[in-house]
Amino acid sequence: MILEAAEDRVNGTVFVDGCGVGMYLAHLAPMAETILGMDIEFPRVQESKVYTPKVFTGAGEYLALPSNSIDLLLSHEVLEHVQNDKQAIQEMVRVLKPGGRLVLFCPNRGYPFETHGIYKNGKYIFGNIPLVNWLPRKWRDKFCPHVEIYTRQDLRKLFKGLPVKFITQRTIFGGYDNIIQSRPRLGKFLRRVLYALEKTPLQRLGLSHFWVVEKQN
Repeated sequence: MILEAAEDRVNGTVFVDGCGVGMYLAHLAPMAETILGMDIEFPRVQESKVYTPKVFTGAGEYLALPSNSIDLLLSHEVLEHVQNDKQAIQEMVRVLKPGGRLVLFCPNRGYPFETHGIYKNGKYIFGNIPLVNWLPRKWRDKFCPHVEIYTRQDLRKLFKGLPVKFITQRTIFGGYDNIIQSRPRLGKFLRRVLYALEKTPLQRLGLSHFWVVEKQN
C-alpha cells in the first residue's frame, strides 16, 4: 500500500515521521537513496539507528529539515499524538519537494472503538473502549484528552490553504495480526470480510484514514 502510493519517490529521499524503533526504516532503507527518521522518544531513536544513522529526536511541529527536501514522507499513526496537528501538517508539507508525497495514516472517528484507552475520573483505563468516539466531541475529548481523532472533514481543514492535491482519501480496517496469531482461521476470515468492506460505504467504520497527499509547485 505504501509503496504503491509512493511510486518512484521511494527511491529518493525518504523521511519517516515518528519512526519508533525503526520498523518502517528497515523496510524502506534498501530502496531509498537517503532515508531519515525522527521520533520524540530518545531511546527509540537510539534503537532505530541500527537502520540509518540519520535519525533524530524531535517533535512533529518543528521538523529539523530544509524546505523542499523530501520525496516521500511517511506518517503512520503519529498525527493524533502531537500538540498542534495543524502545525505538524504544515511542517510535513513544507519539507516535501514539489511533487513529493505524504503518506498519512491516522485514526478514524467512525471506528467503533477507541484504541488508545480513556481517562475516567482521572484514572487511565487501558484497552479498546467501545463507542467513545461516537459521543459528541465535547464529551469524547473529556474521556480522551491524550489523543486526537479525525473525520474526513477534520483532515481537510488541516490542509486548507496548503499547496497540495489529494491523491487518495480512504478509510481502512486493520490487519488483525494479533487475532491471526492466536486464532488463524478466525483472524483470516475477519480480515477478508473487513477488507471487502473497504470497497463499500461501510468503509467509514474503518480503523484509520489512509491519505496520499502530493505537494504542488
